[in-house]
Amino acid sequence: MSDQVLYAYAVARDADGLADVAGALTGVAGASVRLMASTRDDRLLLAVSSVPADDFHEAALKRHLEDLDWLEAVARAHHVVIDALAARTTVLPMRLATVYLDDDGARRALDSGAGTFGERLERLAGHLEWGVKIYADPAAASAAPAPGEAADLSPGRAYLRQRRAQQGVRDDVYRAAGVAAERVEAAGRRHAAGRARHRVQQGALAASADENVLNDAYLVHADRAQAFRAEVAQAADGLTGVRVEVTGPWAPYSFATPAAGSDDSTGGAAP
Repeated sequence: MSDQVLYAYAVARDADGLADVAGALTGVAGASVRLMASTRDDRLLLAVSSVPADDFHEAALKRHLEDLDWLEAVARAHHVVIDALAARTTVLPMRLATVYLDDDGARRALDSGAGTFGERLERLAGHLEWGVKIYADPAAASAAPAPGEAADLSPGRAYLRQRRAQQGVRDDVYRAAGVAAERVEAAGRRHAAGRARHRVQQGALAASADENVLNDAYLVHADRAQAFRAEVAQAADGLTGVRVEVTGPWAPYSFATPAAGSDDSTGGAAP
């Protein structure tokens, strides 16, 4: 194995000034970024960096994927490069830690997928990704009895009544979250070109104490982004214990390749 391998960030359509943007970037492992052109279509580019082979062969990757600090550093550099390119042109983000042995291997992959890459970039042109999360927090709704309501009840009956009231509040909050989800989906039907469903965030991935009950991504054209975001931001209006979080715009990470649970009306896929 050579001392270095090529780390791939994204396939991109060439644009004025893109090479200068790439040349100013620092990528994974502090490496400089360069653009490699397809021999089948010189407008089709692959953004790459030369990185230490010892960190990216199969056994090393297995170890590194358990090292959260290493993984976070790689992910951060990966996304910085993609987002910088996406600000200038349409991109198809590659999966984290996609590597090739050398330039020839990377170019063969780019050339073999050139037709599909080009079609996908054409369909995604002008679109960016928006993330939508819905959170439910039953604790935000009070289940406390009215003053004096349980005064004549035995402790056991008072406890059971309180538990029933708490369960009722919980059920109400999750029904309200369902209403918010319906409102988000309606906004997506009006304004988005595609939707991708992701697993809800739990455990270490959860960013807050309330429960993530929906975690979707929407592909939205720039012309519709303002209306989409405004409608989604209001999806929890009037609903107790429900919060909607909108993030973006991002490069179309969720739409670069087909994914389980996706509803992407743009069609096509990067190999």
